Formats: sequence, C-alpha cells, structure tokens
Amino acid sequence: MKIRLGIPKGSLQEATLQLFARAGLPILTNGRSYFATTGDPEVDCMLIRAQEMARYVEHGVLDAGLTGLDWVVESGLEVVTVSDLIYAKQNRGKVRWVLAVPEDSSYQRAEDLGNRIIATELVNVTRKYFESKSVAVQVEFSWGATEVKPPMLADAIVEVTETGSSLRANHLRIIDTVLESNTQIIANKKAWCDSSKRRKIENLALMLRGAMDAQTRVGLMLNVRKQDLAAVLAVLPALKKPTISTLSDEDWVAVNTVIEESTAWQVIPRLKEANGQGIVEYPLNKVVL
Repeated sequence: MKIRLGIPKGSLQEATLQLFARAGLPILTNGRSYFATTGDPEVDCMLIRAQEMARYVEHGVLDAGLTGLDWVVESGLEVVTVSDLIYAKQNRGKVRWVLAVPEDSSYQRAEDLGNRIIATELVNVTRKYFESKSVAVQVEFSWGATEVKPPMLADAIVEVTETGSSLRANHLRIIDTVLESNTQIIANKKAWCDSSKRRKIENLALMLRGAMDAQTRVGLMLNVRKQDLAAVLAVLPALKKPTISTLSDEDWVAVNTVIEESTAWQVIPRLKEANGQGIVEYPLNKVVL
C-alpha cells in the first residue's frame, strides 16, 4: 500500500520540508523534477502548487496533500480536512487575506468601494465577501505583484499577508480582513475511506503535529530532596504533571517535565532557588499530546 502525497511548491515549500525533516521523514527534492523521495517506501511525493492541491486531491490524483485553507475554500471542492498545521512561510501562525487600499485614498471600509476594481488571486472568496456586504465590485484575477496595482490598475486589492510589511512598503493600508488561513492536511474522500490509507495519513498528521508542538517546548530535568519537592513543583508550569522518579538515595527524587521554551528563562533560576540541583534543559524532537 502506498499513498501519494502532495507537497506545496512555492512559498510554503521550504517550511514544509523542514517540518517533515523534524518529524523524522526527510523529503529529498530535485530542482528539475516535480517528484520527491522519502525514506518511507509507502509514501510517494509530488510537488504541487498550493493553489492546485485541492483539485488533484479531490480528483484522486493525490491521496492527501498540504495546502492552505484559503485555497481549499477558493476551489469549492470537497476534500477531507485531516488536521490543521499552524505554520506559514515565515513563522508559526495564521496568515490573513486582507482588503487593502492606497494610504492616501479616501476609502475607509469595504462599502466605500462600490463599482470599483479589486485585484486578487483569491477571486471566488473575494466575490463572496463583497456579496455578503451587498457591494457591487469588479473582481479581477491578479497574476502576481498585486501590491503594485493600486491606484493605476486597481482601486483596491485582496492580498495575503503575514506581517503587513510588503503592503506598507507599497504604501497600502489594510481596511478589513477577508479570510484567515492556515496550512492543512487534506485527503481524498475515497482514500480516507480506505482503512490502510487513512491510518497512514493519520499517522503522518500525528508526527507532523508532534514536530510542530515540540518547536516551542523544551524538556527539563533536575534532582531535588524530597523535603523540597513541593516547592519545586510549585514553580513548574508542566505540560501535564511532572514525572517523579526515585533515586538510589532515598532522600532524593528526579523530576522530568516539558515546558514552553519561552518560560525557561524565568523558571530555571526559580528552580535553583527552590533547591533544585543538576538542572538540565534539553531540546525535543516531537511532543505528541
């Protein structure tokens, strides 16, 4: 049994390849080929643009693929959403499709754009957005460089952004959010009904989520006298409950837990103050919740 998996080619490609490597399944690509290999003989990969992923998954060319919620909604196709994976090109977070206008324009809200030209790659979603507000506009497909089109080629744009820096650099300001999006694993309905393929896809999603959840966490272990254990436990913001193990010296125990990496700076000195000893912080590959 094999599954055919779509990897997003383009802006999400590098972040996706890094995620798979952290999950323990490196994907080897060739710059001249749209096919990729993995260390798992049951997984075949193809590099497909995120905009087209839902189409090939829905048609059954691919059993599963990674793409954005935005392109699934835009396609209007029926696929199974297996899991959300909150990462983007630059960071771990959602992206936004925003309605933006020139900085010096008088437009303040979507309703001010009646009978105006809106340029975007996300045509269907944009049309539905304006229809929901009963605003008649002309939505034109943009083949790229959408930020440079206002005011000469369009009155406003609907464009994706993570930080807004590109919009600001092109003297545009955001007046509304049209859609929030994040990466998803999607599956073909027929493949999802195949128990062996479904198990493989679910396991893949489990490992990818585990790799993502490990990114912002670290392991922490230390030794402490039993008489000081309560003070140490009061400091620890444990993922669940710390693991406590007895040592050869019956007066001491070992404490092992997982914490957010961002909290380690404050937690470790407090553990030392609580008489924790031999404190070790270590990186994690995967955290399966």
